Amino acid sequence: MEKSKRKVAAFDFDGTLTLHDSLPRFIRFVHGPRAYYQGLLMLSPVLIAYKLGLLSNSRAKERLFSYFFKGIPEFAFQELGRQFATEIEKDVRPDVLAALRQRKAEGCRVYVVSASIEDWVAPWCLAAGADEVLATRAEIGPDKRLTGRFSTANCYGAEKVKRLLEREPERDSYELYAYGDSRGDKELLALADHPKFVEN
Repeated sequence: MEKSKRKVAAFDFDGTLTLHDSLPRFIRFVHGPRAYYQGLLMLSPVLIAYKLGLLSNSRAKERLFSYFFKGIPEFAFQELGRQFATEIEKDVRPDVLAALRQRKAEGCRVYVVSASIEDWVAPWCLAAGADEVLATRAEIGPDKRLTGRFSTANCYGAEKVKRLLEREPERDSYELYAYGDSRGDKELLALADHPKFVEN
């Protein structure tokens, strides 16, 4: 009898495990609503260029991230990420969280694969039952402050597949469950044996 394959599950975060994108929520959590909207006004040329297809998702996101977080000490940013877990809890999709815990109970190795920044995604996800978080990482300068850039590629689209396969390279050795809600998850869902598109 053929030995059954082990199981791996990969969950998107924003819009899949949560109802909304966590980046705007984290900015408002750190800076408050007024500074958030002032920043969007200042960044309107960047946002318009993105909407018109003149600027990539990754570049637009990095510009937004840099505006709000460049220069923050690493330890302070990490602490804000830990505190933000209570805000994430208010925005969770109970059905998808239940699916994550079900996969975990079935013996799956559970990953959350997210374009959001690891520092504010990982604390909640690991506490919720994920084994590992694969996310975009903020670059830290020699002065231990955020440079405003990313130290990894933005974990979006094909990058999600790349990051997962770096951790789980022997694709034929496991059965893959994947959960996503947007075009940023298209490649991850295509890789899965059991893709689940989460309707918004």
